[in-house]
Amino acid sequence: MWQAQVRIDLDAIRHNVVTLRGLLAPHTHLMTVVKADAYGHGMLPVARAALQAGATWLGVATLDEALRLRADGITAPVLAWLHSPGRPLHEAVEQGVDLSASSIGTLHEIVRGARKVGSVAGVHLKVDTGLSRNGAHPADWPALVEQAAKAQADGHVEVVGAWSHFACADEPGHPSIGRQLAAFHEAVDTAARFGIAPRLRHLANSAAAVTLPDSHFDLVRVGLSTYGLSPIPGVGPALRPAMSVHARVALVKSVSAGEGVSYGHTYKTLKDTTLALVPLGYGDGVPRSVSSRGPVWLAGKVRRIVGRVCMDQVVVDCGDDEVRVGDEAVLFGAGTEGEPTADDWALAGDTINYEIVTRMGSERTPRIYVGEPV
Repeated sequence: MWQAQVRIDLDAIRHNVVTLRGLLAPHTHLMTVVKADAYGHGMLPVARAALQAGATWLGVATLDEALRLRADGITAPVLAWLHSPGRPLHEAVEQGVDLSASSIGTLHEIVRGARKVGSVAGVHLKVDTGLSRNGAHPADWPALVEQAAKAQADGHVEVVGAWSHFACADEPGHPSIGRQLAAFHEAVDTAARFGIAPRLRHLANSAAAVTLPDSHFDLVRVGLSTYGLSPIPGVGPALRPAMSVHARVALVKSVSAGEGVSYGHTYKTLKDTTLALVPLGYGDGVPRSVSSRGPVWLAGKVRRIVGRVCMDQVVVDCGDDEVRVGDEAVLFGAGTEGEPTADDWALAGDTINYEIVTRMGSERTPRIYVGEPV
C-alpha cells in the first residue's frame, strides 16, 4: 500500500506537445524543455513522450542533464545552455550535444573541447536582448559573432543557432516585448554581416508560442506549457496538467476549540473539529509558505492546511465531516474533479506554478507514470 506519490500522466504530455505543435508553422521546430528533471515530472519519460508526440529538439540547462539524455539512448537533437568555466564540454561535443555560447570565453572553451575530441561542435550563440541575464550584451555581440565566424571557418564549430529569451512574454502588450523582438532582428542581421547565417533562430518560449507568432522564427522552446500549465492564465489552447500529488491520511483525531496546531501554535482551532494528518511536507516539496493556507482535496471537499508545514507532514482541518485513516488526499491535480490545481497552490504560496511542480517528486515520494508508456 502506497503512502504518498506524485502521478505523471504521459498521455497529457503527449496531448500538450501535439497541441503546441499545432500552433506553429510546418517548418518551425518544437523544442521541449526538460531541464530540472522536466520541471519535476521526470526528464527521461517526458523526453521520450514529447519526442513521440512531435517534438524535434530537447532543451536542458546543464551539461549533466544533456549527457543523461544521451546515456539513456536518446539521440534527438539536444541543446544545453548553462556552463560554468572548466566543465568538460568535450563530452558534450563527443555526444553530439549542441552548446550555447554567450561570451568569447565560453566559445573558446567549446573550441578547445571540439579540438580535444576531433569533432565539430554545434553552437548556438545567445544574445541578451533585454533580460539582462545570460546572453552576450549587444555591445559584445559583434566580437562574439566575429570569433564564431573564425571558429567556423577553421572547422571547429558549426553555428547552428542564434537565440535569446523574453523577459515579459507572459505579460501581453508589455513594451519590452517589441524592443526585444527588434533587438533580436538586429542581432541576426549583425551576425549575417560576419558571414553567420544560422539555420535556427529562436526566441519564443511558452508564452510567446501562444501569443506572438512573429517571434516563432525557426524553432520555439516550450517548457511550462508542455506540462499542461499556462504562463498566462486563461490564454491559449486547452492543455492538460500532467502532475497530481496524492497521499493517504495517516491519523485522524478530534480536538477541542482553541487547540494549537503544529510548530509554534501559529494556528489555533476555532471550534471543536476533526484534524487529518497527511504525510507530505517540505521534505517532499510542499512549500512551507502554504502554512495555514494550502488547499487539499479530501473526502469530497477542498479543505485547508492548518498550522505550519512540517518536514514530513501537514495537518488538514476537516470540520465536522467524517474522514478516515487511509483516505486519499490530493494536494493538487488537473482540477477536473474539484481538486486544487498547481495554480491554486502557487496563489496560496505566493509563488508561480513553475516552482510548485518543480519541487515535487523524491526518493520517498516516488513518481508514478500513468497513460500509455514510453
